[in-house]
Amino acid sequence: MRRIHIIGRKNSGKTTLVVELVQQLSAMGKRVATIKHTHHRHELDVPGKDSYRHREAGAAAVGILSPAMNAVFWPTGPEAPANPRPDRYEIFGALFADCDLVLVEGDSRTTALKLEVWREETASPPIASEDRSIHAIITDSTVPLPAPVWPRHDISLLAQRILELAQSDPQ
Repeated sequence: MRRIHIIGRKNSGKTTLVVELVQQLSAMGKRVATIKHTHHRHELDVPGKDSYRHREAGAAAVGILSPAMNAVFWPTGPEAPANPRPDRYEIFGALFADCDLVLVEGDSRTTALKLEVWREETASPPIASEDRSIHAIITDSTVPLPAPVWPRHDISLLAQRILELAQSDPQ
C-alpha cells in the first residue's frame, strides 16, 4: 500500500488539499483511497442502531452492506493513543490493494512519508521546524526554514510529485 500523509496544523487546509489532490489524481486515471486520521475519540457508528448494538454485544467486527455504501467497524482495543502500533495502517492494505495511492489526512507521528501543508495566516510555525522527517512543505508563502517547498496553487504539479514519491518510496 503506497501511503503518503498530508499533515499540518489546525486550519492549514489539509482537507481542502486532500480533496483537490484526489480530484486531480482521479482525473489522471489513478485510483486513490483516503484515510482520515484523528486523535479525537468519537463514535464512528450510530449509537442505538443495529450495527452499534452488535458491536456492543461483543462482536469482534461489524460490517454493513447497503446498496450505496459498505463499512466495517472494529474496536482498536486498549491501545494507548499516545503510543500507536506502527503497523496499524496495514489493516487497510487488502481493502485498498487495487489503489495506486493512499492519502492519509493527518498523523504527524507516523514514520511514513509526510508532506506538510502550511499557511502563514495560521500564525504558527511549520511542523517541519520541529520535525525534520517531513519531506516537503506545501505552501504559497515564504517558509522560514531550509526545507523543500512545493507550490500550493499548482495542484497538477503537486499530484505529479506525489505520484513520483509514491513510486520511489519502498514502504
